[in-house]
Amino acid sequence: MLEAGEHFFQQLDLREVEVEGADFAMEMAVEPRLTNPRGGLQGGLVATLADIVAGRAVFAVLSQDPADGPSTASAATSDLTVHYLAPLTVGPARGVAHVLRRGRTKVVVRVDIHDVGAGRLAAASTVTYTVLPPVES
Repeated sequence: MLEAGEHFFQQLDLREVEVEGADFAMEMAVEPRLTNPRGGLQGGLVATLADIVAGRAVFAVLSQDPADGPSTASAATSDLTVHYLAPLTVGPARGVAHVLRRGRTKVVVRVDIHDVGAGRLAAASTVTYTVLPPVES
């Protein structure tokens, strides 16, 4: 469904970007259809961006398991905290992920959300993922 453009994420105009020192980064356009009445990116979408960017960083870490080769483990969000610091009004919104800790059962990621056009940090997030075992066929 993602390839066909039928998934909600396809409607968000997400694109990967390179950010030096980041484990993963992605930008999302700030469009009028995505903003609240005051013109800021809707808070739920800021949280969604944080979760998507953190998840991509987690799956990159899980796929780099040197002991066993590529991992077939997956992960699920178990905790998401967002501190909204400033309205995200200009855009694009840039989520920058840093994996803070990768344990056997948990991965903790910090995601900073920047309003690139305004040149400011708009939100700071911590996302914890639970590592799930591979699904047996």
